[in-house]
Amino acid sequence: MPSEQDYQNHPVFAQLEHYISFYESLAYSVFSFIPGGTSAICNIDSNVYSSMQGTLASIHAILQCGKINDAYALLRKYYDAAIINIYSNLYLEDHFSIENFVVQHIENWLNGTDRLPEYRVMSQYIRTSHRVTPISELIYCDERYKHLRDRCNDHTHYNFYYNLRLNDIEVDLSTRIKALDVFASDVRDVMILHVAYLFFAKEFYMASDDYIGCLDCGVTPEPDSQYWVAPFVQDFFDHVVTLYRPDIAARIRENTSMHLK
Repeated sequence: MPSEQDYQNHPVFAQLEHYISFYESLAYSVFSFIPGGTSAICNIDSNVYSSMQGTLASIHAILQCGKINDAYALLRKYYDAAIINIYSNLYLEDHFSIENFVVQHIENWLNGTDRLPEYRVMSQYIRTSHRVTPISELIYCDERYKHLRDRCNDHTHYNFYYNLRLNDIEVDLSTRIKALDVFASDVRDVMILHVAYLFFAKEFYMASDDYIGCLDCGVTPEPDSQYWVAPFVQDFFDHVVTLYRPDIAARIRENTSMHLK
């Protein structure tokens, strides 16, 4: 029979720490990129990634307290943030121009004067975007994300009594360990979805700081160094994307200008 130690030592905790570190590094690395399509001075995605880092940290803390049901509600929030981030970037790219220097739809969201569309509308916008078609074909090649979303909703809305009971630390540990196994797979799938889409929508976000660092120091950068991948991105690609979704890893390699090892 599993023990409380088995629960606290479950791989999901190290997994979450890896993802938290990824978003911390990503938020820092994209901060200097000047945004287009809004009046924002700083890169708006930097704040988005810091927020997503915080949500994953909250999930980590809540799971340590044994509240698996509550963790799923936050996983739904994290999933929403990933979709919002990809949607807003695609929408800005589609509508930004010299004639339309400020994309009002996203500007209003930033200023708090208008809401973004509901999840289904944003998700459909992404799936029909020609810019990310190659990766959408693999992301939605099966029903995993539909089932994942359903699980998040079932936990959030108490659609089943079983979901509610997973907030009770007295529930049989073997049941809770199995639920953690599923949760670990779910949060990993959302993370892979987000990073995969970023490679298509904002691949330069994945760059190392070598190129900019050389320019800042007045040194001529090495040829193609603007396409070098940041170490934290390469690490995630190797240990998560390639390991668990080799099909997505191969598709990214086929379509990106970044120099993945």
